[in-house]
Order: sequence, then structure tokens, then C-alpha cells
Amino acid sequence: MAEPAHPPLMPIERFDLSPDELARQLADGLVGVDDGELFVEYRESESFSLDDGRLKAASFDRAQGFGLRAVAGEAVGYAHSPELDAAALRRALAAIGAVRAGYQGSLALPPVGTNQQRYGPQNPIAAADQAAKVAMLEQLDRYARDQDPRVRQVSASLAGSWQAVDILRPDGSRSRDVRPLVRLNVSLVVGVGDRVETGSFGGGGRVGFDEWLQPERWQGMVDEALRQALVKLDAQPAPAGEMTVVLGPGWPGILLHEAVGHGLEGDFNRKGTSAFAGLLGQRVAVPGVTVVDDGTLDRRRGSLTIDDEGTPSACNVLIEDGILVGYMQDRQNARLMGAKPTGNGRRQSYAHQVMPRMTNTYMLAGDRDPAEILAGVKHGLFAASFGGGQVDITSGKFVFSASEAYLIEHGRLGAPVKGATLIGNGPDCLTKVRAIGNDLALDHGIGTCGKDGQWVPVGVGQPTLLIEGLTVGGTAKLG
Repeated sequence: MAEPAHPPLMPIERFDLSPDELARQLADGLVGVDDGELFVEYRESESFSLDDGRLKAASFDRAQGFGLRAVAGEAVGYAHSPELDAAALRRALAAIGAVRAGYQGSLALPPVGTNQQRYGPQNPIAAADQAAKVAMLEQLDRYARDQDPRVRQVSASLAGSWQAVDILRPDGSRSRDVRPLVRLNVSLVVGVGDRVETGSFGGGGRVGFDEWLQPERWQGMVDEALRQALVKLDAQPAPAGEMTVVLGPGWPGILLHEAVGHGLEGDFNRKGTSAFAGLLGQRVAVPGVTVVDDGTLDRRRGSLTIDDEGTPSACNVLIEDGILVGYMQDRQNARLMGAKPTGNGRRQSYAHQVMPRMTNTYMLAGDRDPAEILAGVKHGLFAASFGGGQVDITSGKFVFSASEAYLIEHGRLGAPVKGATLIGNGPDCLTKVRAIGNDLALDHGIGTCGKDGQWVPVGVGQPTLLIEGLTVGGTAKLG
């Protein structure tokens, strides 16, 4: 497979119409609406997967297209096409025209730019040749097997994309962004006799491939995946019942993302379907709990220079010292709620509509030493990492499985346990936080969030948290 070339043109320059002509047609076609834009995208992506020392899959893809949107009140007209030509644009303008029937709107002002850049423009796909990427995965496989004779299977995947977007509005204003994204995942199977367990770890961000090809990066990931798998070999069944739960820092913030974060997105609150709807200015958590969504963190997986409407990303405080102070907003929901856009308008691709989505969502650190927090727990569960889970946005109820967990006995970590699930209610959990550690950590760059069939990269994080009275599902008797 030939090495893909760095695309010479930005997406809008691939149209057979000039930017001035595109702006003129948009101005004519979007008369009488509140808002709208032409979103043009070009994307290159590639991936490699290795299983038991063999390259099992390799792919490279190029995609381009545009999405055209007209917004009038709560109504949205949307059309998209992979063809960047005048005929496709005319068809799209005709398709969305119905949204303005009988409506006389005033076109919203465009976003104000900041000239800030949250990541470099480097194309991770062109930065290193494909042979080097495959060779790294082969080295990873050999390294993993050399670490422990109990390793039975090694799987690894490396994926990257380079997305360039142009956003053109009817007034002729234009925003553009170039977004790299890389992710490396490692999964190991270890066994002793008939007993086998798995461990996995991953990382990534808005960077090039080069730094992930270095042994000092991927060897640490292999070591962590192996550690997790070996811990599970000695794990006993988790107890069931209501108990004190201590959540570790970093990736356990996925529970905060799912059980609380989605409920703070503007569309759910405008429609009254979130457990947090109508609670602005009210206490929703104990003092000390501050939750932010921050798209401005350099090179992080969930970060954006601008969102998919052209609004610059921001660090948005959602809950401040226990008080609900804001929601995450795209342009439409912000306007309908009398608020300002927060840089959270996101879409999976040109073929998808914008909706309010999280970027990097995390709880700020407190002032407690993590060891002190643990020492104060007589009996409980320490959840170091999570796997999958389910959340009901309307009620806030959740069920999450802990992929690594330990009993807490008299202030110390005890035996590892498997099969533990945490069952609770997101808003209710915020009122049961009893201690917040001073060890805020973000995840290693593996998060992908789904909403209404769309998937976007995100980040999560939190410090060590002590939550009183959570229900733990397991197969052993408590105490």
C-alpha cells in the first residue's frame, strides 16, 4: 500500500466553486433563518491491528463532503453530500429550504475567533511510513511475551486520522481547523492452567504518530496491561450490597462523564429530559464539588481549537462548589435558552448534524491526601478502573462495571475482586461525596463518546473520590 500524500488543499478549496461564490449562494439560500453554515470536511484515516504476532488488518481511507444546515427556531434543515460541486450544493439548498417557510428570522452573528491553536497541524498518517508502524506493533508483541511466561495472547491496534474542516457562513465569515488524532491500544490474555484473564491499556491524543512509536511510550502501556491481567488472576468474587466506595483518579472519571456530564448538555435541559433541568443556580452537589468541561487543554483527545460550528473551545464551569452554574451549549440550544454558545457544538462528520457534546470533562481536585482518604474507610470497595456501563439521562440512574477493584479492610487495600458493578444515580452520587483527593488526573487518551448514533473523541478525569452508600453488585456476600 502506497504511503498517502499530505492533502495539498483545505476542504473548501476542493469545491468547484470559489469561496466568494459559495458565500454568495449561502447568503441567497439561507435568507430568513436564524442560523446556518456550510461545513466542509476532508479526512484521512488509517489503522493497523496485530494479533498473536500477525498483522490481521490494515486500512487506509479518504473521505470528503459537506453538510449544509439551516436553523429556524427549533426547526433544523440539514443536507449533506460527498460531492463538492455546484450541483450538489444547489440540491442541498433546495432540500433545506422548507425550514424557513413562513418564517422571518434574523441571522445570528458568527463566532468570534481567538487565533489560538490547541494542537499542531501535523498529519500523523504522513509523519511515519506504514512499515515503521507495523514494525512497532511487532516489537510490542515480542516485548509483551518476554515479560512473563503466563502471557498467552497479545493484541494491539494503532489508529490515526487527519481531519481538516472549513466552516463558511452566509455573511462570508470563515473558520477552519486541522485536527490530528492518534490512539494505541494493547490487550493481553494471561493464564495459569485453565484460568485465564485479560488486561488492557491504551493512550493517545491530538498528536502525530512519532511519539507513540517510541519504546518508552508503548512499553509502559504493555506493562500496565500485564499488571492488570495478573491482578485479575488472583481476584476473588466481589461482594454485593451497599458500601463505601472509593474511586481512583483519572479514568474512573468516565462515571462522572456518563452519569452527570450527559445530563448537563444543553439539548436535554432545554427539552426538560435531564435530571438537572431547571436547576441552574441551585445546589446539586456537596460543597467542594466543581465540575468543568474544558476543550482548551493542549493536545488532549477531547480538545478542539474550534467546535464544529466555528465557536472557539473554552473551559466551561458546569458545577461550582456544588452549585449548578451552566450547561454545555451549541449555537441553537444556547439561543433558545437565552445563553451563550460554549464551544460544545460537535458532529461525527459532515454527514451528521451538530449537537451539544462534551470535550474533556472532569472534577477539580480537593485538598485531601488520597492515602488519608483510604485510611478512613473501615470496610468498602476501591474501584481503580472501569469497563462498560449504562446510563439513563432522564433519571440519572447508572450501572457500571469495575475492570479493576479491591476490597478495603481497615483503611488498607485488601484482595482484588472481579465482577463488581456500581449501581446508583448520578445526581444522587454528587450529594454522597464525602472526600475529594488532591490528585486530579486525566485519562490517557482513550475516550470515545456515543450520543444519538454519533461518536466523537472525549477526555475524562477526576481526583480520588470517596462516595458513601453506593450499591455494589457482585456474587459474594457482604461482610
